[in-house]
Order: sequence, then C-alpha cells, then structure tokens
Amino acid sequence: VVSTNLSTQGRIVPIPQASIQTGVARFTFEDLCTKALGAGDYLAIGQSFHTVFVERIPALNRHQINWVRRFIVFVDSMYESNVKLVLHASTQPEGIFEVDLDDTATDEVFAFDRTRSRLEEMRSEAYLQRRWSGKANEVKAEVKLRMEPSLSENHAMR
Repeated sequence: VVSTNLSTQGRIVPIPQASIQTGVARFTFEDLCTKALGAGDYLAIGQSFHTVFVERIPALNRHQINWVRRFIVFVDSMYESNVKLVLHASTQPEGIFEVDLDDTATDEVFAFDRTRSRLEEMRSEAYLQRRWSGKANEVKAEVKLRMEPSLSENHAMR
C-alpha cells in the first residue's frame, strides 16, 4: 500500500492509500469531499481503481452543501465506472444528508435522493457482478513510472 497521485486534465489528484497491483484505493471523506475536487478528478479515480473505500463519512446538512454536492458527483462517477464502493459512514445512506423540509437547497435534495438510490443499487448482487469499466493496465504503468523517480530519490537520501 502506497500513497500516490493521479494526473488528469493537468491536475494532480492525491491518492492517500492505494494498492496499484490489486486496483484498490482508500480515502477519507475529507480527502474526497472537503477539497476542491470535481467530476474529472473523481472519474480518474473510478478509471484507476476497481474498488474504493471511503471512511469517516459524516451526517451532512445544508451547511455543508458543497461537500454534499461533491459527494453526489463522487458517487455518480464511481457508479458510471462500475466501481465497487465500500463506505464507512456514521449512518445508513438515507441518513447521510439530513434534509430540512424548509431547506432551500431543493436541487441537492433531489440529487441526493438519486445518490441514495444509486448507493442501494451498488449494494445489489447485479451491480457487484458488473464488469469494472476502468483502465487498469494503463493506470498501473503510468503510476509506476511516476512513482519510480520518487523511490530512487528516497534511496539517495538514506
């Protein structure tokens, strides 16, 4: 397990923990949703790893609407790539976004309802049997090339 980066659209996407050989990555919610990441970044993750773990997902409300939006886009991106998504949350999917009936963020309420539905589908046997649509061999080669210089730099420093 290593820390690495993906490069997409001229941006660097940090991957805090990854097993390049097995195609698995691990993040915290903070890594993915409290930083300025977008659809292209999430799609790069989905194209690079067939299984993604996300830990420490809090219950969210309208005060964290940008985090909610990023989480929605993240789940959509994983869904589109048929990624096996393992979430460690403080609540079940239906409780991740607490909705106030007087809330003005109605677009997010409807979008999160779709996200809940997708998360339920992603638990199903039919979804889990789907073929991952990523680019494993291309990603492994690219990450290996990027990691080798830093490994040799670390050896030189010792």
